[in-house]
Amino acid sequence: MKIFARITGTGSYLPEKVLTNKDLESMVDTSDQWIRERTGILKRHIAETYQTTCDLAEQAARRAIDAAGKRPQDIDLIVLATTTPDKIFPSTACLVQQRLDIHGCAAFDVQAVCTGFIYALSVAEKFVSTGAARCALVIGAETFSRIIDWTDRDTCVLFGDGAGAVVIEASEVPGILSSHLHADGAYETLLHVPGGVSRGYNMPDAEGDPHYTRMRGNEVFRMAVNTLGRIVDETLHANDMKKSDVDWLVPHQANIRIINATARKLNMSMDKVVVTVDQHGNTSAASVPLALDTAVRDGRIRPGEVLLLEGFGGGFTWGSVLLKF
Repeated sequence: MKIFARITGTGSYLPEKVLTNKDLESMVDTSDQWIRERTGILKRHIAETYQTTCDLAEQAARRAIDAAGKRPQDIDLIVLATTTPDKIFPSTACLVQQRLDIHGCAAFDVQAVCTGFIYALSVAEKFVSTGAARCALVIGAETFSRIIDWTDRDTCVLFGDGAGAVVIEASEVPGILSSHLHADGAYETLLHVPGGVSRGYNMPDAEGDPHYTRMRGNEVFRMAVNTLGRIVDETLHANDMKKSDVDWLVPHQANIRIINATARKLNMSMDKVVVTVDQHGNTSAASVPLALDTAVRDGRIRPGEVLLLEGFGGGFTWGSVLLKF
């Protein structure tokens, strides 16, 4: 009998602190109107100094576990996507495992920046569909504000903090139908943080402080639009499906113009696209599960509907997951 992996619970968490476009007007040379028109973002949530990625991830995880009707002890795999881990090691997945009082199961991080949750969900699905796990917790969590230069108007208006999670379980009924993952390191310098462990956190860098995100926005935008268009075609072709077979697009929440372009590729009305970028900006690996949980909890997404999840991030990485909810 074939084993499928199905999402049985979703959860999310946003820090209480809110940074609006108006707040940013007093910090950098920008305006609320410009940010809205170019990105669609109205506000973003920022972790307090005492909050870590693990703190955010734990809250989202508990909500997803509760929604699935499970106990933490039922979880036998934890895959956590993040670019902003609490520590160099152990993994943030291990730290969440400790918080949840889970012992013995595999727990590890995945790093694919904004495509991180798509990667993590794909990895966890392989464990479940092969019988290596039966009840997996998949998390995307970021404190991205820690790697943002708040004097750089090209990046500081875009990003925020948050976490989202899902529980996937073994099922006789199809859930995740396919996943498609890609990367191309040739575009490394278009979107990156120059510093790192082996090259030294404090090495001089031509672009400025090596701790912070650097982005060539126009080039990233063009690549994202073209690449996400191709991943839509690839995903539908692999499942012998038409564009009209997709009920909901749940995209990475990077920029409303990128989201609009992907929806046009699907010939999909924006009424069938989950958009949360206005409320929390780009939360990197957290943005897809945050958007998914929002639409599940407000009743838009219903059992039996077909969802296309997709993301694009630094690396470049990109990918999609097609599933029946």
